[in-house]
Amino acid sequence: MMLQAPVLIVVIPLMFTFVALIFGLWKKGLCYPIVLIALSLSFLATLQTLNIVITSGIIHYRLGNWNPPWGIEYVVDYLNAFVLPVISFVAIMVAIYSKKSVEKELSDKVVYFYCIFLLQVTGFLGITVTGDMFNLYVFLEIASLAGYALITMGEDGAPFASFNYLIFGTIGACFYLLGVGYLYAATGSLNMADLARLLPDLYGSKVILVGFSFFMVGLAIKMALFPLHVWLPDAYTYAPSSVSALLAPLMTKVGAYVLIRVIYTVFKPYFSIEILPAATILCWIAAAAIIFGAAMALAQTDLKRMLTYILVSEVGYLALGVGLGNRNGLTGAILHILNDAFMMLALFMVVGAIMYRHGGRRISELRYLHKKMPFTMAVFVVAALSVIGIPPTCGFFSKWYLILGAINAHGWIFVAVLLASSLLNAILFFRVIENIYLEPHDGDIVENHDMVAGAEESPLTMLVPILIAGAGILSLGVLSGKIISTIIQFAIPAGF
Repeated sequence: MMLQAPVLIVVIPLMFTFVALIFGLWKKGLCYPIVLIALSLSFLATLQTLNIVITSGIIHYRLGNWNPPWGIEYVVDYLNAFVLPVISFVAIMVAIYSKKSVEKELSDKVVYFYCIFLLQVTGFLGITVTGDMFNLYVFLEIASLAGYALITMGEDGAPFASFNYLIFGTIGACFYLLGVGYLYAATGSLNMADLARLLPDLYGSKVILVGFSFFMVGLAIKMALFPLHVWLPDAYTYAPSSVSALLAPLMTKVGAYVLIRVIYTVFKPYFSIEILPAATILCWIAAAAIIFGAAMALAQTDLKRMLTYILVSEVGYLALGVGLGNRNGLTGAILHILNDAFMMLALFMVVGAIMYRHGGRRISELRYLHKKMPFTMAVFVVAALSVIGIPPTCGFFSKWYLILGAINAHGWIFVAVLLASSLLNAILFFRVIENIYLEPHDGDIVENHDMVAGAEESPLTMLVPILIAGAGILSLGVLSGKIISTIIQFAIPAGF
């Protein structure tokens, strides 16, 4: 069982997709426990895999016992062993959280929702565990197609937002696939380890340069990196609450993982830093994304839409850490994959809980909400402080490493951008917190006073995951040093 853990991570949710469909069509109430069982088993497999990597080193799992590069290989090192439990844990929390939300928002689509939900998670896990460039494309498309379907189930405007996402996602997938084709034409291999061995002798080839460029554009679209982010705000705003809570913490983080894998594992670090100015370009684009996302978030009156633009800014943090091209910067980026997953999980679940109780999410409608949903609002404040970067929340520590990376790279403009973004985040979040906690001035209009009067705390199946996410934000801050010394320092690619 231990030896099969890497493949079980993917196979379990994939097989349970069909189990959920068969039993769900008979009795739809069975879908929920089936999904929880599948994700729990997959999560245990990710923990087992992480333990094996820490104690025994890199895992090579060859599907069908075919040797690479002819066969597909799953390779788990410290980097993806770190990301896999993040994906599985977030998926479990959202699955638990989804029960009441799905019953209210998608009462006639419960079976299909949970089946596609499992496919979405399967895609994320497959992208992360595979050691083959084409197999990664297959899982990328599984995740994307599932995402399009899940978003379509949302409120008015969701079908068009999903269609827009489909167009951009298809373009991104085509760019990635073209990159795969160029690499295969030049090397005759799709195995990542094999490519890492063959490519250095071909770095001067225009075929390789074009293929790398296609990879960068395709991945930028998939992870919603500014200015190729335009599909994200509408898609995540109009998606069902549980879908936003799943995609926001994971889609962009998986994209960031793939970006690190391609730039610094498939290609050697010096290719993007010395041969091409890719890392420098990535830093400037990331800086623009950070400021743009925060500025656009300030202009929003819809709390959920505000969070989508904060997510655009958070993608900028990840890309900046990757682009800085030094140990501190990359440590910050990898740590931020974990931290931002918890922050976005908490924030989008809180918004979903507000919508479940009140049906609205306008910032001006949040007056007195702390009296009716005290625990939910407390988690919102914790997550907000983490996004701002206030210790001891986890967001402070990943941003601290990003600042150290910018200083090491003598990127003083990037240091200024990181500090300015914290100020902007403080302004936009304290505007929301003011509406939640502070009494209005005399003469102010409280738009939702009657609506909130009979409100209650979030249902238990929603509140427990929200509280766990909030506790995680605080715990990860305290444990940041241990996480870095135990896992992340070994996840930094060779050459840093």
